Amino acid sequence: MENKACSDPQPPNLGGSREACSDPQPPNLGGSREACSDPQPPNLGGSRRACSDPQPPNLGGSREACSDPQPPNLGGSRGSRTFKQLLIESFKSNDTEETLDVYFTRPIGLAFALMWIKIGVTPNFVTILSMFLGAGAGFCFYHTELWWNVCGVVLLMLANFCDSTDGQMARLTNHKTMIGRMLDGFASDVWFFCCYLAIALRLWNEPIPFLGGDVNWGIWGLLLCSFAGFYWHARQCQLADYYRQIHLYFIKGEEGSELNSTEGEQRIIDAIPKRKWGPFTIGDKGHFWEYVFHHFYIGWCRKQEKNTPQFQRFFREVKAKWPNAADMPADFREAFRRKSLPLMWMTNTLTHNTRAFVMFASCLANVPWVYPLFEITVLAALYYYMHYRHERMCQSPLS
Repeated sequence: MENKACSDPQPPNLGGSREACSDPQPPNLGGSREACSDPQPPNLGGSRRACSDPQPPNLGGSREACSDPQPPNLGGSRGSRTFKQLLIESFKSNDTEETLDVYFTRPIGLAFALMWIKIGVTPNFVTILSMFLGAGAGFCFYHTELWWNVCGVVLLMLANFCDSTDGQMARLTNHKTMIGRMLDGFASDVWFFCCYLAIALRLWNEPIPFLGGDVNWGIWGLLLCSFAGFYWHARQCQLADYYRQIHLYFIKGEEGSELNSTEGEQRIIDAIPKRKWGPFTIGDKGHFWEYVFHHFYIGWCRKQEKNTPQFQRFFREVKAKWPNAADMPADFREAFRRKSLPLMWMTNTLTHNTRAFVMFASCLANVPWVYPLFEITVLAALYYYMHYRHERMCQSPLS
């Protein structure tokens, strides 16, 4: 049967064809549709030709001569998403993203992620690559020649792009592993350890400024870099990351935050199958790396909690009243967000970009001692102020 010149909505045509239909039509479950000018629902078996408007997926038939470009399919429903949509989805939140990362680091990282996915590279490979790039940057910063230091800047920037890329790849491909989490947390430590060591060795035979040029840095340069790196760098990044995860918990809940606790980590460790290896307890077969990760991560959580007593008291009260973030009233969550938001620029300053810029500038200007000194003075002062503000915020009731 054939139905032509239809001005009113028609029921499904279960075998014939429909031509010159000006109104939206229901699915054609077997025939064909030609020269339809309005958007059409899926064709579940036939074919579609001369499609001038964006079309939904064809779930079995074919598509010919369609003029709209189709984005790459990355392994599922992401096939219909644009680069901008994928980029936005890779952000943790607008509150916690730095402007430089939004417009520079994240887009480049996503472009690399799509390239690596296309050629079949895993996120863990990219993370390991970032370690070598960061170590190479440290080697370059050991030298005093300008071109060596320019190479160091480029290598550390590439390492940072890889750090952004591996997380985006893991989310796009859903390829998340325990070893990946360990490598990701370890990678930036490798970069900066190599950079601190390179600066200490570079300073060894250099004179200490403002002392007349008669006294070299020697062991003092090593002590300066060790104090800046092992003590201040670790403390600043640890607290900054904790405050960001707290902020994310109140605006996005458990799924959008990695706000872990010592008690929660202990429950995970207790549940992991274990066995004895001489005097040591290790994870059983298939659980070795999982046990190692959580064994060290619980120490990280314990330090964060010990450093924030007022927040711990406040958070216990919140969890007692609302065990899940979704249970909290929207106005309560928004009140916390308004108080926490002014601290987010401080958390960003205490992580990567600011310290990297200062390192780049000091090495390029051949005054590398400025970087560790900046870390134990300016960044340390900001650390104390941020800590004071957050603890004071948690002392007052939020209503």
